[in-house]
Amino acid sequence: MGMTTLCYIEKDNKYLMLHRIKKEHDINKDKWIGVGGHFEHGESPEDCMFREVMEETGLTPLSYRFCGIVTFLSDMGTEKEAWEYMCLYHIEEFKGEIKECDEGVLEWVDKEKILDLDLWEGDRLFLRYMQERRSFFSLKLVYEEGNLVQAVVDGKDLEFFDILDENGNKTGKIKERSLVHEDGDIHGTVHIWIRRKTEKGYDLLLQKRSKEKDSFPGCYDISSAGHISAGDEPLETALRELEEELGIKAEPEQLKKVCMHEGSMNGNFYGREFKNHEISTVYMYEETVDITKLKLQKEEVEEVMWMDQEELIQKVRDGGIPNCIYLDEVEKI
Repeated sequence: MGMTTLCYIEKDNKYLMLHRIKKEHDINKDKWIGVGGHFEHGESPEDCMFREVMEETGLTPLSYRFCGIVTFLSDMGTEKEAWEYMCLYHIEEFKGEIKECDEGVLEWVDKEKILDLDLWEGDRLFLRYMQERRSFFSLKLVYEEGNLVQAVVDGKDLEFFDILDENGNKTGKIKERSLVHEDGDIHGTVHIWIRRKTEKGYDLLLQKRSKEKDSFPGCYDISSAGHISAGDEPLETALRELEEELGIKAEPEQLKKVCMHEGSMNGNFYGREFKNHEISTVYMYEETVDITKLKLQKEEVEEVMWMDQEELIQKVRDGGIPNCIYLDEVEKI
C-alpha cells in the first residue's frame, strides 16, 4: 500500500499539468497529471504536499484546499502502486518561480482544454468534483489493464455502460456513465412504449421527466426508458425500468420487441455539455394500464399522461411540447 499526494495548481483559469514523458518505467508514462508523490516517513498529507510541490515545481503553496481521498486499485505497476491512497489538493495561491521538473514537462493548460489531454479516466471524475468545489469526498477507482472498471464515490457505486461499435456490438470496453455522455460514446438503452387502442387509433403513455434529472429535466419522454448497465441485457433492463419508474410488474412475454433505433441528442445542462449517442432496443407494452394506480419513481418521473399517437408526432415535429423523443422512432412504432 502506498500513500501519495496529487496537487493541481491553478492560475488565470489554467492548471499546471505535468506531462510524464521523461521516465521509461513509469505507470503514468505519457499521461498528464498534477504534481505530487509518495509520503516520506513521518510526513502528514500537508508535509508531503508542500515538499512535492517544491521539489517538482519550485513553488510554495499559499492557499489550498484538501479536496478528498482517492483510493486506487490496479493490476499494473509495482506492489506499492497496486493499492494506493491519494490525498487530492487544489492550490489556488502560490509564490515562487517554476523550475524544470525531473518527472516530466510542466505546462499551464486552460481548464476547458484539460479533457483534450491524455488523462486517466478516473482523473476526469475527481477533477470534475474538484472544479465543482464538491464537499470533501472519498473516491475509489479500480483499474484492470489500464481501464477503469469500477468507481465508487462516498460509498455509492457509479454506473458503467458497455461501449458499442457502429453495428451495436459490444467492444469489450466499459465506461462510467457521465464520461460516456461527455464523450458521446455509443451505448445501449431500452425504450418501452405503453400503448392503448382508441376509437381514433392509438394513445401513447408519456412520462414527464423529473426536474432533478441530469439531462432534459422537465421534458416529456417515452413511457419508460433506461440505460443498459455493463453486463446486462435489454429485456431484463426493460422489465426493471418499467417496475422502478412506473410500478408495472410485467412478464417477459408482455414486452414485444418492435425495432432497434439509433439516435443522437445533445445539450448543455447545469453548465456541462451532454452528448448522447444510443442504440435502443424498442419494446411495446399493450396491457391495460390505469395511470391513477401507477407508482411513479419521483426521482425520475414527475407525472404521466396519455396522448394520441398522431397528435404526439405533430407536437414532436413542431416543438409543441418540451420533449426528448426521437421523431423517427415514434413514427416507426
